[in-house]
Amino acid sequence: MEPSPSSRPEALHAALLALSADPASAAWDDLARVVVVAIRADPAVAALWPADGAAQRLAPPLCRPLARALGRAGAHDEATDRAVTEWLDRHAPPPVPVPSALTSNVLQGDAVVHGPSVQARDIHGGLHFHAPTGTARPELPVPRQLPPASARFVGRVEDRRVLDRLRARSAAHVSPVLVVTGLAGVGKTALVTHWLHEHAGDFPDGFLYADLGVPSDDDRAATGPVPPGTVLEAFLMALGAHSVPVGTARRSALWRSITAELRLAVLLDNASTAAQVRPLLLGTATGLTVVTSRNSLTGLRADGASVHRLEGLPSAAAIELLSHGGGDRVAREPDAAREVIRLCGHLPLAVGLASAQLAVRPHRSVSSLAGSLSHGHGAVDSLRVDGEAVLRTALDLSYDLLPDDGALLYRVMGLLPTDRHDLPMLTAVLAGPRPAADTVHEIDATVQSLVEANLLDETGPGTYRLHDLVRPHARRIGEEREEHGRRERALRRFVDWCLSHSAAAESILAPSHRLPGHDLPPEALGPVPFTGADEALAWLDAHRGGVMGAVRHCARAGWHTECWRLTDLAWPLFLRLRPTDMWIEAHRLGLDAARLSGSRPGEGRMLTSGAIGLRNAGRYREAADWYRQALDMARSDGDTRQQAQAVNGLGHISLLTGRLDEARQQFEHALRLRESIGYTRGAALSRRRLGETALASGDFVTAVRHLRQAGAELRSLDETYEETRVLALLGHVLDRAGDHDEGVRRLRRALTAFREGRARSEHWEGRCLEWLGQAAESRGDTREAADCYEAARVLFERLDPSDAQRVRERLRRL
Repeated sequence: MEPSPSSRPEALHAALLALSADPASAAWDDLARVVVVAIRADPAVAALWPADGAAQRLAPPLCRPLARALGRAGAHDEATDRAVTEWLDRHAPPPVPVPSALTSNVLQGDAVVHGPSVQARDIHGGLHFHAPTGTARPELPVPRQLPPASARFVGRVEDRRVLDRLRARSAAHVSPVLVVTGLAGVGKTALVTHWLHEHAGDFPDGFLYADLGVPSDDDRAATGPVPPGTVLEAFLMALGAHSVPVGTARRSALWRSITAELRLAVLLDNASTAAQVRPLLLGTATGLTVVTSRNSLTGLRADGASVHRLEGLPSAAAIELLSHGGGDRVAREPDAAREVIRLCGHLPLAVGLASAQLAVRPHRSVSSLAGSLSHGHGAVDSLRVDGEAVLRTALDLSYDLLPDDGALLYRVMGLLPTDRHDLPMLTAVLAGPRPAADTVHEIDATVQSLVEANLLDETGPGTYRLHDLVRPHARRIGEEREEHGRRERALRRFVDWCLSHSAAAESILAPSHRLPGHDLPPEALGPVPFTGADEALAWLDAHRGGVMGAVRHCARAGWHTECWRLTDLAWPLFLRLRPTDMWIEAHRLGLDAARLSGSRPGEGRMLTSGAIGLRNAGRYREAADWYRQALDMARSDGDTRQQAQAVNGLGHISLLTGRLDEARQQFEHALRLRESIGYTRGAALSRRRLGETALASGDFVTAVRHLRQAGAELRSLDETYEETRVLALLGHVLDRAGDHDEGVRRLRRALTAFREGRARSEHWEGRCLEWLGQAAESRGDTREAADCYEAARVLFERLDPSDAQRVRERLRRL
């Protein structure tokens, strides 16, 4: 009797299973002819038929997919349907004779069944018993190919929860794909391996694993990423397919057919591209594919994949990992341990190698390890396994996979002495100050390729940074592989970019500061980058590390004029943001450079401006020495303006050290010098210092008189920042003199101005808050005083520890 259409695939499946156990059967040749007919109707059938036809038996896992494919082909093609029917008539196993007592698949009480039997209540559908023929093929073990979970796996609790959520979020009818991406050494494989082992019960049909970045031991001649066809061949054979079709497309089709009903998890490690992964995706919603990659594999998102970017270990987990090898030494040296973790970039691979170094050298201190990691190219070269710098090898591989323009950008970024990059800066370095629009677009695309490769972190809209471990690697690659002329050109352009932007910021924030005759040449200037004071100051704040890096590079490279000029142009950075250590270092380098370049104006400017940084750091004796050197130079050169600047600075040192009479005399001397040459701005600044001296003496009337006159003079010159400083001082003096309402009103006006616009200054914002706190405290409003002091403390904590300590004392005494 011919099977019904609904039972046809089952009958075919049973016949094919019987045939797979008998490689000598003549039915093979007849089946091959059926398959030829079916392929004409549906070419997809070819992927399920052994490449050598009847020369090899059909593997049992392929029987059901082939039965379904033949059934589908026969449903819409008469020739295939006829061929399948004839084959079944000739080769389907005969049904087992049913005793008379068996009615409707129910055994009656007196029935006796000889031979193979099934004990069951009701049986629906056909029941067939097949005698074994030939040698039975042994059952394949369920594949369990996952790498073992690491015994040193720590933390990652939240990352595992994220993977759980992403898996649960997958649509019920879609095979879920999870991509874990991140920098080399961040622990992608360790995380997903651990997570999959935790969920082993969800995948009874096993785990398959392939490293897509490393050719197999059997293919030592191969280089580069492993082709998906090679992986498919290994996967199909692991599932029992002895006959694997030629070509990736046919193998992929067979792979999806075989896995259509399996609860299987597949880990694809070290994938390079989305194209490499797509042919390996499962054909079942009951399975799971997990992919790790140093690239973001953005293309897989379009296919419905969920992507999780893995970051470095949290500090507590990193300390735990370091302690595996360091033991009690880590607890005894917590600061050194944190420094080791910082130098390792919080990467589990690097921290684990550092831990191993401590384990094999039980008498080595954590501080000693931190010191060794801070030299040369750091952890990238220092941390080794069996003599190999594994981090460097991993990063070398990531670099080697970059396209040519990405590799060039990587080398150039490594050479630049900055920790912050953005598109305008990179464009200026690669293409000069006035690039074409197409060039900007191409460089932006190249930047995105480095982000995609996880070699570059996007830290904000349009801003990027190289990871702490990537940066020294990029620098080494740039130094070793970039030709000298291009290195020199890139660094020159970077310094020019810092000069032009600093000059633009100075012209907005401190227009009277520019040394006469020291404008930059027009060819060095691009379009004006700032629309106002807020943008100019924000640029100086964001790029302070790059500006300082450029100053240091100029000093090393012998670019003496650029060194002191950049330091001088960055004056608003030092004045408004008060980075004391940077201020002093830059002016020391600038002073040496000005002397080496033979610039007397540059030397004088470095001495007076640098002395202010030393003064702010409380190094009064050294600051006074710098002022005296500047004064001697100015007298020798007959430079009255510079003499006044040095005398005024010495007066401020006297004021700060409590020598008020001496301070007043010096300020009055500076005032006379400035008035003699018509230097109104300088005269106003000397009057401001005289007002501060009178305040320190308790002479509020004289202080108010000097400050009012200074404010009016600065207002007439449109010196907004200096006028606002005088306004704040005047408010404080008025409050101290008893005019509380007027004093507080002026202080609040100044506070608003210091928070935004041309007068913006966090230091002076903090000063106003502290004085407003004192005003509130003097009238008994301790709650408002505490609020003001706390806001000032938060600002000063980032700017000046001594100011922060003073405000903390005020809070404590409330």
